[in-house]
Amino acid sequence: MMEAQKRQETITNNGLSWTYIQRPSYADLATLGESYPSFHKLNFEDSLSKIQLPKIDRYDDHMFIVLHFPTADKERGFVFSQLSVFIGASFVVTVHQGNLKPLEELFNMCKADEKMRQAIMGKSSGYLLHKVIDTLVDDLLHLLMKVVGNIEDIEDLVFDERISVSRQIALLRREITTLRRIVIHLRRTVLDLTKDVQRFSGEDLTLYYKDVQDHVEKVYEALEESKETVEIYKDTDFVLSTEKTNKILAVLTIIFTLSIPATVVSAFYGMNVNIPGGIETGAWTQLGPYTTFMFAIATSAMAAGLMLLYFRRQGWL
Repeated sequence: MMEAQKRQETITNNGLSWTYIQRPSYADLATLGESYPSFHKLNFEDSLSKIQLPKIDRYDDHMFIVLHFPTADKERGFVFSQLSVFIGASFVVTVHQGNLKPLEELFNMCKADEKMRQAIMGKSSGYLLHKVIDTLVDDLLHLLMKVVGNIEDIEDLVFDERISVSRQIALLRREITTLRRIVIHLRRTVLDLTKDVQRFSGEDLTLYYKDVQDHVEKVYEALEESKETVEIYKDTDFVLSTEKTNKILAVLTIIFTLSIPATVVSAFYGMNVNIPGGIETGAWTQLGPYTTFMFAIATSAMAAGLMLLYFRRQGWL
């Protein structure tokens, strides 16, 4: 995946500003702090940290929010990208280190289209934050649909004994686990935001954030269902693989067992003792020069046949 480039821009509309910062350094955030003196330097450090847990810090004139959203990765399936948000009555500052393409597209639309900018930024900072989160949650739904599609594709392969799907199942489990870790924290954070962000808006935003919360709940429920389905496929694949291995071992064991009589007979005739038909006593010639050989083969085949009949009666074949 192409690495996102460093970027920092600000657009304004009706007294509301949106500062978009992508892949900043601490010096960039320190410069931002000159424009917003109330921003705490610890929040700058949190914005640059890649292991910061989602949270909400509340201050007198603004809030600092940390959210996690998934981004696709070719090697690991999904990785989380951290979004840090400073929100006040007249501003929204978004900071992220990853490649949140939906957020970048939303900012570019506001920058290029006046009507879109008025629709998204024409109300309040709380409404703008809602649009940001809603856009990223919609992208989360699209990623979830890909996972569900992969689960449906693997369903038929699980019951095909000729194909091993253990690796595909393991990769799906990792993707679902990553998404669940993100969504579990997102549920809690969006619920808290529904109450806190209202002070930055003159209109009631409860219904807007409630809609986002419903989408997050649907994603969580779908992930739980997907998790259970993949676990069933994992158990099924294990049972079928074990059964296949047992069949192979059973066949090999039977083949080895049926060869025991021939081994025993050949062992007797290879000994330096007097055995009827042996070298010391003289070979049998009643049925020709190969009478002794035919006797050995017939004895081995008869013993193997009796063993085979016994296996069938026992239900082992």
